[in-house]
Amino acid sequence: MPPKRDGEVLVLGIESTAHTFGVGIVSARPPIVRADVRRRWTPREGGILPREVAEFFSLHAGEAVAEALGEAGVSIADVDAVAVALGPGMGPALRVGATVARALSAKYGKPLVPVNHAVAHVEAARFTTGLRDPVALYVAGGNTTVVSFVAGRYRTFGETLDIALGNLLDTFAREAGIAPPYVAGGLHAVDRCAEGGGFIEGIPYVVKGQDVSFSGILTAALRLLKRGARLRDVCYTLREVAFSSVVEVTERCLAHTGKMQATLTGGVAANRVLNEKMSLMAGLHGAVYRPVDVRLSGDNGVMIALTGLAAYLHGVTIDPGEAYIRQRWRIDEVDIPWYPWLPGDPPPG
Repeated sequence: MPPKRDGEVLVLGIESTAHTFGVGIVSARPPIVRADVRRRWTPREGGILPREVAEFFSLHAGEAVAEALGEAGVSIADVDAVAVALGPGMGPALRVGATVARALSAKYGKPLVPVNHAVAHVEAARFTTGLRDPVALYVAGGNTTVVSFVAGRYRTFGETLDIALGNLLDTFAREAGIAPPYVAGGLHAVDRCAEGGGFIEGIPYVVKGQDVSFSGILTAALRLLKRGARLRDVCYTLREVAFSSVVEVTERCLAHTGKMQATLTGGVAANRVLNEKMSLMAGLHGAVYRPVDVRLSGDNGVMIALTGLAAYLHGVTIDPGEAYIRQRWRIDEVDIPWYPWLPGDPPPG
């Protein structure tokens, strides 16, 4: 760790795993977050189209980096390291972020820090909640997993066997034609449709050991609609079944590990109903529950910069020529040498 400017260390982080190109700049000293810039690709219809996302990122990457530096009031010369999400995610989108990060690292002689996108979501939750050693439920459009730190890594204590929870909600919303799939006021389109609905038979509750499955839930829900079931009842049942299943496997992890802290992170962490269920579950076990700050729940560059800062200060860097993207880079494949250190703590060593 090269100390400079009275020990201040600045890291620029780049996120480009899905629909958001994010650039964050953080410091090892308060105020920690110095810049948070995002450029989000929105489809005209349907789901995410990787090639269109990559083209959008290529057009806006340069301006996003420049805006972040301006927001932080620094130049690229002041940045100590560049962190980048190398996976998991969509290949074309990841390549844009990796290319930008490698170029900045090589041109300006800045160390490059590889960051796992899923690890960054958990680190964002630890940073914003102050929880040092939680069980984390990470739910997003492309990810659903329950993790906790054990023996040097975040270990997986349950995950989806097929599609992710966010993908279930978004796909059903599109197929049912109820609204664009978004979260407004902490409620998804499915939540708003579920108001006044009741539980009906026909949607399976699928928990296999510690894992969950949502593809059968989606198929069953759409089949019920075709057979004439009330839309609000289908929305209510789908939501209750899906949310209850992820809370159940999180509860099992809490009981198994004996930990007394729980958090919720990822894009779906903004959901008010899921938060209520998680809070109730944790309370039954006497555990502290705090969700990630909603401002860092979705994909963003700040979480990459925060994780990159922790990794950089603990000696984790990579040669730009070896910074390959890894579309299926699992969270439990990543060593976490900084745990339980958080930005704002005294410098390591």
